[in-house]
Order: sequence, then C-alpha cells, then structure tokens
Amino acid sequence: MFHRIGRTVVRHPVWTLVAWIVAAVAIVATAPNLPSNSDESSFLPSSYESIKAMNLQEKAFPQAFTPAAIVLYQRTDHGALTAADKADISRITTALGKKGIDQVQAVVAGTPSKNGDYDTALVQMDKKSQGQPKQADAAKALRVDAAALAHGTHLKTLVGGQAAQNLDQQDAGKTSDAVALFGSLLIIIITLSIIFRSPLVAILPLVLLIGVVFTVANSLIADATKVFGLQANSSISALLIVVVLGVGTDYFLFLMFRYRERLRAGDEPKQAMINAVTRVGEAIASAAGAVIIAFCALALSTLGFLTQLGPALAILVAVTLIAGLTLFPAICSLIPPRALFWPGKKWHQEPNNARFAAIGRVVGRRSGLVAIVSGLVMLLLAIGTLGYKASYDLASGSIPKTKESMVVQDTMQKAYSAGAAEPTDVYLSSTDGKPLSGVDFSAYANKLRQAPGVADVAFDQSKDVNKAGSTADYTVTLKYEASSDQAISAVGGIRTVAHDNAPPGTQALVGGTSSVYKDINAAVNHDYRTVFPVAAILIMVILGLLLRSVVAPWYLIASVGLGFGATLGTTVLIFGRGSGLIFLLPIIMYLFVVAIGTDYNILMIARLREEAREGRQPREAAAEALRHAGPTIGAAGLILAATFGTLMLSGNSFLTQMGFTVAFGIVVAAFVMAMFFTPSLTALIGHAAWWPGHADRSDRPQALTGKLGGQAASPEQSELDDTSRRR
Repeated sequence: MFHRIGRTVVRHPVWTLVAWIVAAVAIVATAPNLPSNSDESSFLPSSYESIKAMNLQEKAFPQAFTPAAIVLYQRTDHGALTAADKADISRITTALGKKGIDQVQAVVAGTPSKNGDYDTALVQMDKKSQGQPKQADAAKALRVDAAALAHGTHLKTLVGGQAAQNLDQQDAGKTSDAVALFGSLLIIIITLSIIFRSPLVAILPLVLLIGVVFTVANSLIADATKVFGLQANSSISALLIVVVLGVGTDYFLFLMFRYRERLRAGDEPKQAMINAVTRVGEAIASAAGAVIIAFCALALSTLGFLTQLGPALAILVAVTLIAGLTLFPAICSLIPPRALFWPGKKWHQEPNNARFAAIGRVVGRRSGLVAIVSGLVMLLLAIGTLGYKASYDLASGSIPKTKESMVVQDTMQKAYSAGAAEPTDVYLSSTDGKPLSGVDFSAYANKLRQAPGVADVAFDQSKDVNKAGSTADYTVTLKYEASSDQAISAVGGIRTVAHDNAPPGTQALVGGTSSVYKDINAAVNHDYRTVFPVAAILIMVILGLLLRSVVAPWYLIASVGLGFGATLGTTVLIFGRGSGLIFLLPIIMYLFVVAIGTDYNILMIARLREEAREGRQPREAAAEALRHAGPTIGAAGLILAATFGTLMLSGNSFLTQMGFTVAFGIVVAAFVMAMFFTPSLTALIGHAAWWPGHADRSDRPQALTGKLGGQAASPEQSELDDTSRRR
C-alpha cells in the first residue's frame, strides 16, 4: 500500500499539490470560528454532586449568584478605610452597576475585611456565558471603569475573580503562544541546518506545517467542535502549535533520512523517494496511529478539557500523517537533490555513523548488561512517583502571580478567611419538592460547624430559604483556600456530615469551588483506571499488527511504561514539592510519553526487523539497526524535546511543568528506551520476539522462487529487490 502511495505521489506531484490546495481552501473557507470556554465546572458531567448542587441553586435561588468578578477596594497608602472612603466605595459600587457593561447584571456591596483595610463589591454576570471570552471583556471594562470612578479619591481598585482570571489567562496565553512558536521555529531551523547543511530542508517543513497542515487541522478541529458539541479551551492553542511542529518535523525527518539513504545507495531521485515512502511509510503510519489512538482514548475521560483536547490532537496528528505521506514527498520530488541539499556537498556520500555504530556494537555484544542498566536507570527515576501530589489551582498554575487577578486572590486570602473568596454551599432540600417542615435549621447549622476545616457557617432562615420553602442554603466558609488539598479534604468531611445529618424527607448537596475540585479529583482517578489501560491496549494492538507478533508488544509497552514512570518521578522531584503538580499533568504526560515514545520504539523495531530480513542474526540486526536508525531517532528526539522545552519559557507554571515533563519524557524515550532498552531486549529474546509470526525472516527466497517458477514478480517487489541488491 505504501509503495503505491509513494509511486502515485512522486509520479504525479503537481496533481498532489493541487489536491492539497483545493482541499485546504474548501476546509478553511467553510470552517466555523473556534469557540472558547474556560469555566472549570464545564470539566464535569452533570452526574457529579457539585454540578447537581449548581443546578439546584439555579432553580431554587435564581436571584443568588456566585460572583463572576470581585472588585477589591483599598487605600493607596494601605491604611485603614475611613468613613469618607466607605462613602466613595458605596458610590463606585452603585455607579459600576449602572454602567451597563455587557454581561454585567448586578454589582452589589461585599463584606469588609476584619482589620478594616479592605472592602469588596461582588459582580454578577450572565450564567449562560460563564467562562466565555465576552466575560473576560467585561472584566477588562470593569477594571477601566472602576479605576476611572476612583480617580481623585484615596482608593485603589483591583478586579479579580473568575472572569478576571480568564482575562489574565488570555494575556498570558498570548505570550505562551508567541514563545512556543518562535522558540520552536528557531530550534527546528538550527537543528535541521546542522543535520542536513541545507537552509531549504530547514525551512521547508516549517512552511508546510504552519502554512498548510496547522491551518487545515485547526479548521477541522473547529468543525468537529461544532458537530460534536465540544468545548474548546483557550489554553490548548500553544500546545497545538508545539505538537504540529514537533510531530510534523519528526515525520519529515523519518522521510528525509531514508530518502538520503536511498540516494546514497545509488537510487535515481524519484525512485529513491518512492522507496523511502515504501520503507518508512509503515513505520510513520503505525507511529501516527499509536498517537491518534492514544489521544482518542481521551474521549473516555469524564473531564471536559480532556475530551476536547484528545480529538483536537488526534485530528492534528492525522492531518500531519497524511501530509507526511503525500505532501512532503510530492514537494521534495519536485526539487532536484543537488538543489534540495544545497550548499551541502556530502549528501550523496554514505557516512560511517561511527558513534551510533559503536553504540550498536555495544548493544549487540552486551545486550543483557545494556538492558539491565537502561532498565535500572528508568526504574530508579520512577521511585519519585511515590511523592506525587496533585494541585487543583488552575489559575495559579496558568497565570503569573503579578497579574491583577492573582494579586486580588492572594490579598483576599490574607485579609479574609482563606476560604471567604469562594465559600462552600450546602443545600438542604425536601425530597418531594414540598416546603421543609419540622426541620431544626439551627441544629443542622451547628452540625456543619463541627465538620473539620470549617471556619464559619452562615444561615438566616428569613433570607436563605427559597420562596417555595423547599430548599435552604447554608454558606460554609472554610479555613483553607478553595483549591488547596486541605479544602478538598474538608469538603469530603462536610459532605459526610451534611448527608448523615439530613433530616428524614430531605437530601443535602454540597456545592462550590472546592466541591468542584473534589469531583474533578474523582474524575481524574476514574480516568487513571479507564483511559490509561484502554490507550495501552489499543497501542499494543497496533504494535501487534505492525510486527505480526504477540510477544514484542508486551515488552515494548512495558518499556514505555518504565519511561512514563521515570518521567513522572523526575518531574515530582523537581516540581512536585510544595503545592504539587497540576492535576492534568500525569494524563497528558502519559499520552505524550506513551504515544510519542512508541513512535521511536516503532521506528527502531521496524528497522531492526528490516535488518533481520537481510539475513542478520538478532544481535547483529540490533547493532545494524542502531547504526542506521540511531541518527534519525536522535535527531527527532532532540528536536521534539527542544520544541516542547520552549513551553518552559512561557511564564506559565502549568506550561512550564508540561514543557519539562514532555521534553524529559521524549529524551528518555529516544535516548534510553529506543536506543538501548528496546533493541537490547529484542536481541536477547531473539527470534522468539516475533512469535507466532516470522516477521524477522528474509522473504528473498520466496521472491526468487516465484520468478524461477515462471511467475512474474510485482513491480513493487521488483523495485524493492533492485534496491536491496544495490545495497
């Protein structure tokens, strides 16, 4: 199949380009705009208690609201607020409510701090637009108008809360996108220039990946988002850029290394490209298939962010794969090798690959020792996973501390009770929808006060029972900041107390930000038990089909699992102390390290199989595979690791952690797993690695027998036999 693809594309490159142009224009022209949603509650389905509580609040207390933004007032000299200041605060709060800012439905007075240094105003926004960019725009308008209204007074105004955090996250995201893009471009250009000594080869993949592949994939992602009702998250754009550049450059490298190798073996240029697609196409398709399946496994997640991220990345890799098998070879086949590799003069000379040949000899001769040492290195690094702790503070994880919303959050934690900014709500409602009768509201409040971690419980029967009398709202202030481990643990205790002490005929639901995080924690644990095994099984199926073996997939996926453990353990040791790692990191790490790590395993094992089919024994085949595939894997791993590493320059702690984690995981996958652990294990296991098939056995005798018996060999076989003889 890959021979036919290569032959069609190389013999008809102009028509291939025309097909790409027509398809790209049609896809981009008809694609909708990609929406965005940063509402953390949208991560969860309606079956979780925090979401049930949110829905109950909207029905029972439609006039009540969780502030979308908070205006924090303080004196410019940081002194205590005076009577005149309080009058100005009341005036500014009232004026803000009358400004008619889009999305802003009400601005009401908040609670002053106990020390008298601060006061607040609470901003209600349209719940239907929660988390959308228009509310970030409203926060921006609030900042401008509040500052203007405070002009001439002794007051300083700051705007925080969810809408303001979304605004600051957007601004930080623009910086992340720019850093990721330009850093990745610079790394790829420099590395490819060193490897191929050609500016054209260095620039060509970037033009194709950014100008064509990313544009087409982004439009298809927008189509999928609209058709399937997904929610795009504003933080994934930088990740998409890095993935398309990293993975796309990898596939380009796989193709170009094999193309140059066939030219050096004496193939005519067009035939060299056809043979390159034939030989490396299966490895690229299998590698991309592993990545796509791993990303699609995220559809099983219960977190909205991951169910959007998975399909988006799968679409991106699928488009990159198609480009790697059609667009890249078509473009390169139109350019004469002398011009493609200009001004380099050694592109047609076979290098001795002395370093990789030496590594190959060590792996071949001392397979057992190499397998033990490389496996032990990964195992020791994996010990760090025992100290793993999750952090659910997405805002602090993605917004610099100097941003206004973070200043407000930190100030309120110090000036008020740590949980005052985002209290927990306990809703006690009748099971039959009738008015609550015979309920001792004060006694129930006292029970809630006794729960560990509770600072205060506020309840006023005249205000906190809905008009129908069927639901009571208890406002519980925690001693801890809403996203902290202590707050999440305290919510678990509050739920137990609230459920166990609900009077007969009533039920209790616990809502609020900490309750959302509690349920996100449960959802993540569900994903660990579901997404991880499913992705691993599906990748093993792909490996089994590629290698026609039931033995090799087991130790290949085990090696990738060791690489994952080593990566997570190292990340915990470097970033995990203190507040811990962003809770999404292990899932993203697993999918990238497992999927992309499998890419390098596939490329190495496919080359090892190819060398074995030439008649070499397992240890010799491993040594020769390292000599030929080692430079490709080393270059691809270096570029991809450095590309993801640019995320560490974003100033965003979540992207910093992600950048280091994925970069380190790729280094482990390329330079420890694929170069040492996998080939040494395969050499040790020998022919049994391919059981029950015989994928490592040479098929030349059968091809010759077919010819001698009077049967005409296929054009594909003839061309492959010709190139084999030239070798």
